[in-house]
Amino acid sequence: DRVKTNNSRAARRRLPVAGSFLSLWIMCVSLSVPPSDSGSRLSSPAVLRAMSSSAGPTPPYTTLAVSRPAPAVTHVEIHRPDKRNAMNKAFWREMVECFSEISEDQDCRAVVVSGAGKTFTAGIDIVDLAGEVLQPRGDDTARISYNIRKTITHFQESFSAIERCPKPVLVAIHGACVGGGVDLITACDIRLCTQDAWFQVKEVDIGLAADVGTLQRLPKVIGSRSLVNELALTARKMYADEAKSSGLVSRVFQHKAALMAGALEMAEEIAGRSPVAVQGTKINLLYSRDHSVEEGLQFMAAWNMSMLQTADLMKSAQASMEKKSPRTVAFAKL
Repeated sequence: DRVKTNNSRAARRRLPVAGSFLSLWIMCVSLSVPPSDSGSRLSSPAVLRAMSSSAGPTPPYTTLAVSRPAPAVTHVEIHRPDKRNAMNKAFWREMVECFSEISEDQDCRAVVVSGAGKTFTAGIDIVDLAGEVLQPRGDDTARISYNIRKTITHFQESFSAIERCPKPVLVAIHGACVGGGVDLITACDIRLCTQDAWFQVKEVDIGLAADVGTLQRLPKVIGSRSLVNELALTARKMYADEAKSSGLVSRVFQHKAALMAGALEMAEEIAGRSPVAVQGTKINLLYSRDHSVEEGLQFMAAWNMSMLQTADLMKSAQASMEKKSPRTVAFAKL
């Protein structure tokens, strides 16, 4: 152990200073030759089958099927197809548990979320939750209100757990994405959909304001405040082409098979990069979203003053100079 420790210290001493990093990267950029990507491919049919589980939820979950369709990529599938993937009480708890585990899983570097069956999700399971929210127990207003608030914040945590996960989360949307589905996808980092996908902030149609994240996150996803207000106040449907032009999604695929292939390929691309770089990028993007430019720059400087000392930087630069894909580099777990 002592020998290993001494070797580790010696390796750290051999790391070049930031100026050497900069010089090396300037050399890479000056080559102006994109690295070959021998790993880029459409996913195989076997992998696609693995990403479209028909075997049911993965124990201990009752609403989620979790799998590893590719190295370092975790697939989380909402799996209540007979209920159009409506979000029941178990779902809200299991999402927190699932993403808490993913956050700590060093073998995972990217996540894909999707829905089983013919639709992404019909949103909150009103029938399952009616007794808990619409018919609260007791006759004391303060206690009833306290318990309702606790329920709402519990639901909010289910999607905040996605946003807090340091691994990038891609969401693949097909068919309907209603109510709570919009809450979910706005907490994800990258949104992809099929041509037949449609989105609806449904809550005003059932007598309430959306309270699980849409009203807070959607304005930061879509550039037009007027469009956000229109969608939230009228509950009209938004279809795939408008979702792409507004910035809600970044890519549209013809059908679900193509969507899942594209989502997995993108997740593999992300997972092939340095986890120090990828997780640092996500964390800083989220911080900058909610802070001023100056605050974001200060946070970035504080972050990178330690993260620039990673060996991943030299490994990535060397691969770039040799015109190799980052996916050929063996990065340590994080």
